[in-house]
Amino acid sequence: MLRIRRFEEKAAELYTQGKIRGFLHLCIGEEAVSVGTLAALSASDNVVSTYREHGHALARGVPMAALMAELFGKVTGCCRGRGGSMHFFDVGRRFYGGNAIVGGGLPLAVGLALADQMQQRAAITLCLFGDGAVAEGEFHEAMNLAALWRLPVLFLCENNLYAMGTHVARHQAQPDIARKADGYGVPAEAVNGMDLHAVETAVAAHGAAIRNGGGPRLIEARTYRFRAHSMYDPELYRTKAEVEQWKLRDPLPAFAATLRSAGRLDDAGFAALETEVAAEIAAAVAAAEAAAWEPLDGLVRDVYTADAPETTSCA
Repeated sequence: MLRIRRFEEKAAELYTQGKIRGFLHLCIGEEAVSVGTLAALSASDNVVSTYREHGHALARGVPMAALMAELFGKVTGCCRGRGGSMHFFDVGRRFYGGNAIVGGGLPLAVGLALADQMQQRAAITLCLFGDGAVAEGEFHEAMNLAALWRLPVLFLCENNLYAMGTHVARHQAQPDIARKADGYGVPAEAVNGMDLHAVETAVAAHGAAIRNGGGPRLIEARTYRFRAHSMYDPELYRTKAEVEQWKLRDPLPAFAATLRSAGRLDDAGFAALETEVAAEIAAAVAAAEAAAWEPLDGLVRDVYTADAPETTSCA
């Protein structure tokens, strides 16, 4: 969680300096969902993410240097600098995006799970999406097909209460998202998304049920983002007092306190972690600054091609 928090804080700083362009959606405050979820999966599982995916990618093991270079638009990025913040991708780690379309990852996840089922691969597909995606038709289509064909999909909704600037109660007739699974006969659970252990426990349990042939499951992780929807968001839809109230549940100091109570972390240990993360970020930024842009003669590469794209992991 510390790596994700500091990475995003640095990304915001670089954005204001004009070194990162396009959109930038930060998940600060939601780190427990990223870490708790990915910790409960295996390397053979598929991950389909959203446009707010920095934390998911880091927790999946995609190298920070490749992610930072992608934000810079450099050729050493995980998508050769062509995708930017919303399109992190690493096929070697079975991390299938990063998707700028709200709800766009849901049918992709069903397709990946169907492929695994047909090929009898022992894997599940994690499909991450936000509460805003629940209002999209793809959510219902994906849930229906996954339930009908008993596909190995774990749907995980990161409910941070706001679809851009619209509170969930203003766009959902039934704001209890976990209950929506009832209509498809899909087992579901709502968990405290600010609690890393609660998230990991729930994902591990539902993942095991799916692996045992139990069909799809849905988890609603109730969380909160401390920053605005994006860097351009004036954030007029919620009060500062509300944000400050949620910061009292910040998963980062909460988990650190848990480790301290268990005797597994002290001030010196935490300071060492901060130093280690700062060094990793500094190296990633330096590498991104020094990296090359896409050569002009490579601009149409992979746009129309008969060759399969490269399938190696990011270095």
